[in-house]
Amino acid sequence: MTSSKAHKPIRKAVFPVAGLGTRFLPATKAIPKEMLPVIDRPLIQYAVDEAREAGIEQLIFVTGRGKTSIVEHFDTAYELEATMTERDKSLAVLEPTRVLPGNLVTVRQQVPLGLGHAIWCARAIVGDEPFAIFLPDELMIGQPGCMKQMVDAYNETGGNLISVLEVPEDEVSSYGVIAPGARNGALTEVLGLVEKPKRADAPSNLIISGRYILQPEVMRVLENQGKGAGGEVQLTDAMAQMIGKQPFHAVTFAGKRYDCGSKTGFVEATLAIALEREDMRDEVRAMALRLLR
Repeated sequence: MTSSKAHKPIRKAVFPVAGLGTRFLPATKAIPKEMLPVIDRPLIQYAVDEAREAGIEQLIFVTGRGKTSIVEHFDTAYELEATMTERDKSLAVLEPTRVLPGNLVTVRQQVPLGLGHAIWCARAIVGDEPFAIFLPDELMIGQPGCMKQMVDAYNETGGNLISVLEVPEDEVSSYGVIAPGARNGALTEVLGLVEKPKRADAPSNLIISGRYILQPEVMRVLENQGKGAGGEVQLTDAMAQMIGKQPFHAVTFAGKRYDCGSKTGFVEATLAIALEREDMRDEVRAMALRLLR
């Protein structure tokens, strides 16, 4: 399952952020869902921080109308910095929002044709390199981060990788799951992908979570792929065509996943992260106990 061959490094990451965020209306009427804060950082910042930890150099945002604030978040705010400097406030809090010139690129997904189409929109920037994909709705918290765990595995296996998580068997019908082959610790060979199987038909309880490392050939698959479920171009369909042609593995993420695409998941993430922070946890724990009483 492993190889000593050197593989092209993962330097680029695609962030599909063109969605409308209708589950969070009216909050997302004027603010992208990716800019909703979990404590004091917007959701997109957690994904970007995870990418940087994994050695990603270039951030590719696939955006849509009304998403300019995502790009502005990673721009230099001269007026804010000048005011903070005048007031003798540290600029360290803004350091994670800084991106080197040329390392942030945006492309538009003009029509909402699904995740596969969004990834295909970044084809010219990805070029002939393997690349990572981050779905910012999936907030992945671990030490090291999910993508760092995946890049470490990729450096051994090459090919394509997806992150997976084990869930109770009665939950598999809500997710895409893998048909597993040989296993080696956290690494599992992927023999197939099954979208939302019935519990009795599920080949495993390993669900696909929102992190991927794919070879550039997937773009050529997407180029000629028709619409799938929901009338959209499905990334899962394209990945399924790569299985058997290139190495394809799953990495079981050692950490916690929070589904910030749902309101309850967003609240859970906020509470869980607050309880991990030294500057907040005692007060938040006491607050939660008061509310539960």
